Amino acid sequence: MSAKETAEWYLTAAKNKVSVKASKTLVLGVLAGLFIGFAGLASTAASATVESPSIAKLISALVFPAGLAMVVTTGAELFTGDCLLIIGVLQREIKVLQTVKTLITVYIGNFIGSVMVSLLAYFGKIFDNYKTQMAASVIKSASAKTCMGFLPMFVLGIGCNILVCIAVWMSFGASSVGGKICAVFFPIMTFVVCGFEHSVANMYYLSAGLLAKTNPDYLAAASELGIDYSNLTLSNALLYNLLPVTLGNILGGMIFVGLLYWFVYLSKH
Repeated sequence: MSAKETAEWYLTAAKNKVSVKASKTLVLGVLAGLFIGFAGLASTAASATVESPSIAKLISALVFPAGLAMVVTTGAELFTGDCLLIIGVLQREIKVLQTVKTLITVYIGNFIGSVMVSLLAYFGKIFDNYKTQMAASVIKSASAKTCMGFLPMFVLGIGCNILVCIAVWMSFGASSVGGKICAVFFPIMTFVVCGFEHSVANMYYLSAGLLAKTNPDYLAAASELGIDYSNLTLSNALLYNLLPVTLGNILGGMIFVGLLYWFVYLSKH
């Protein structure tokens, strides 16, 4: 499927997305949150004991694309990818209110699914792996995401969703499951290696870190490694990560991918 054909096909997909009942959209959002959360958990487990930061990042990047692969091949709804709904709005195929309602519903579903994975990992004692090195890694990752400031997180959110939406766009052009998985792999690997920020993934990473911080043994393991977790609070997680990253994701997906592809392939101007 050519890029123009993909753009035309997506108009039909967009109309279908906003016409689904809110309850079903919510469930599809929960599923996507679960898939991304599982990918985040797996990428941490795979890299937790790797001493070299660059190699650890690469290992995480090789594992994390599994999350979006599950999303695009099962029809789940992911907030970041659904920012492409702007194409339907610009083409006047769907209404702004429909789009906002769908995105909010999906975002809530993604949050629920992501936190469910954190709860499963915590109470399933997955964070105990590698003599609690896993827990220390979880706390370290979450702490790092709460101390960079609003503007850097906003910018990193932009970069992330350019790549995520490109990955989703590429998957539209593949007709087979294998083709879709291959299509999403490299853009997602790139965003993880670069250190860009994904709002739904962070719903897992931050909630996992906050949960791990409630366990004295996990805190002790983090302290032994010299990890500063003083900035890891709920308010910092929301105000200095999720908020700016979400706004950046919206800008990156809607403007740098959705708007530009609409202008090139669908706009009559």
